[in-house]
Amino acid sequence: MYTSQEIKILQDYTTKFKLHLQDVENAIKHIDELRSVLRFHEYRYYISNNPLISDYEYDQLFKLLETVEKDHPDLITKDSPTQRVGSSLNESFVTVQHLVPMLSLDNSYNAADLEDFDRKAREASGLSEIEYCIEPKFDGASISLIYENDLLTRAATRGDGVEGDDITTNIKQIRSIPLSAAFSKYGIQQIEIRGEIIMSKISFVQYNEWLEEQGLSPVANPRNTAAGSLRIKDPKEVGRRNLDAFLYHVSYFTKNKNAESPLSNSLETHSNQLSMLWDCGLRSPEKEKKVVAGIQQVIDYIQNFESTRDDLPYEIDGMVVKVNDIALQEKLGMTSHHPRWAIAFKFKARQATTKLIGIEFQVGRTGAVTPVAKLEPVHLGGVTVSSISIHNEDYIKEKDLKVGDTVLIERAGDVIPQIVNSRPELRKGNEQNIEFPKHCPICKSTLFKEQDEAVWRCVNIECEAQVIEKIIHFVSKDAMDIKSFGEANVRKFYEAGLLKDIPGVYQLQFDEISKLEGFGKKSIDNLQTAIESSKSQPLHRLIYGLGIRFVGETTAKTLANSIEHLFDFKNKTEEELQQLEDVGIKVAKSIQHFFSNHQNIQMLEQLEQLGLQLKNTKKEVVVSGGLAGQTFLFTGTLPTLKRNEAEVMAEANGGIIVSGVSAKLNYLVVGEDAGSKLEKAKKINTVKIISEAEFLKLIQQPSE
Repeated sequence: MYTSQEIKILQDYTTKFKLHLQDVENAIKHIDELRSVLRFHEYRYYISNNPLISDYEYDQLFKLLETVEKDHPDLITKDSPTQRVGSSLNESFVTVQHLVPMLSLDNSYNAADLEDFDRKAREASGLSEIEYCIEPKFDGASISLIYENDLLTRAATRGDGVEGDDITTNIKQIRSIPLSAAFSKYGIQQIEIRGEIIMSKISFVQYNEWLEEQGLSPVANPRNTAAGSLRIKDPKEVGRRNLDAFLYHVSYFTKNKNAESPLSNSLETHSNQLSMLWDCGLRSPEKEKKVVAGIQQVIDYIQNFESTRDDLPYEIDGMVVKVNDIALQEKLGMTSHHPRWAIAFKFKARQATTKLIGIEFQVGRTGAVTPVAKLEPVHLGGVTVSSISIHNEDYIKEKDLKVGDTVLIERAGDVIPQIVNSRPELRKGNEQNIEFPKHCPICKSTLFKEQDEAVWRCVNIECEAQVIEKIIHFVSKDAMDIKSFGEANVRKFYEAGLLKDIPGVYQLQFDEISKLEGFGKKSIDNLQTAIESSKSQPLHRLIYGLGIRFVGETTAKTLANSIEHLFDFKNKTEEELQQLEDVGIKVAKSIQHFFSNHQNIQMLEQLEQLGLQLKNTKKEVVVSGGLAGQTFLFTGTLPTLKRNEAEVMAEANGGIIVSGVSAKLNYLVVGEDAGSKLEKAKKINTVKIISEAEFLKLIQQPSE
């Protein structure tokens, strides 16, 4: 562990070296300090999972040390970071030795680096052109797997490259890693494979949603979540995170002399070995790989791939270029740090440091008070970031945030930017603590927090901020779907005094609106028509539009189908509500709380008087169709249909949509990156798991 004083000294040296990356003479004079800086940042990255500098910054410091030691080999020490492959000080798991050391890859950031790598490989091999295999550089946590006689016998972390932690039990929770694989058909008795544990983008979003449902702070990024999962002592928690694995390198294998196979002769290239892994049931980058001849084709492919990286369902931070011929790999050999036959091309950084200059507290439609960090604008991942939600009071404490802090922020793919950590080491003493308000920042009412939640709420339902957000939700596409009535118009009408609550949507004075800038006759006619049409929306849309806490679109449909009139809920007990599909204790309490509020009942009575439909007009319709009475749930990304389109098709044919997996579910329709719902469904024998194609066949079947 490092003391606060040591951290301050090391951070100061980090800054000095970063400012003088080209000053080799200075690095020679302070080479011991440079080594200490690198060891410190290895510790923060590999052990603490709390890096203080970006990967790019670390790589530049490492290259500076490499340059010095290359020119002055007499300065090399046995414990230099260049003489090993990182650090692992974790003692919670049994330490095991890899069959072959897990080396790092040399990094490149431009075409010139790749051309230099190719030149050295050609000179060492005597070839005029080399065939390369290109594959994504997955942004996760490295692992090593050993299979013996087709059975998975051990899994380990990368550790220090020679030894790692035995994490076999945790790895068995990851479904994309088979417990057995038919390597014997390739004549292989024992094999060691390298890979990466990742969390897909959709799993990352789903896991954060689950955390927020539990009143817990969300995690910052998929990479750290995947890495941290490997050392969790509870395997069930590992399984909950729905991790995935890519296996991308065969480091060692022995042949079964008693069972030679002609297939073993196909393993002379790296690309064929990836194909073997895929064939044996492991997720290798078989579909993502590209074999090309010559370095120019490598450069062209990488440049094209970088522009499409956000289309992938998982995070990558670059591409890996490998000499394809295994015999040539062995001839080229390796240094003590990295193989000479492979190089990683790093994409532009998705992390940046900036200043936290202030905090704003925003109030949502459920009264939740959310702190928003105001930042010095910084360009990151194609956008300029100037504000980031920091969720709740616990999140602020966990990240140790103060106004005036230097913070590391990250934007991974399409994921909303997050603060990774603060930099307490860089504080000057004038930073300010963030005081969470005791009163609503808008209406000044006293805030309230449930015992098992992390969120403070304003419970004044007449709070201006809540009223505006509730109206925005009510008119939105998934609720009452009033076209031409978006957030901007809600705010404009509210500020002009023309709109004060949800019933006011149906009481707008259009002659007054015509006096506002940007509202001509045509736009007013369109708005008036859309508002009038919304009065005939089905009951479930109205229920969803009311913004009852914990009631989503699917639950709203369940509720609508259970009643004759919306006011039936005034007399239902929590126990009765919990008998409905998808309605648990929290949802039942929320529904009862809403319908026991006199102001809410008055609002609904007013809406009914204004012409909205509070009766369930579809309740008496006889359900027909080939799917009549069957329950459906859709998960993952479907090949051709959007999820809401598939749900509409199911309902049109008599099916019933539910929001969760239970014994009452008949069909789970799965697409790509299906998450925890799929795993849960596999444990219930009565649930039929089908594809989109099978779902479409069900629809086409004639009803009996």
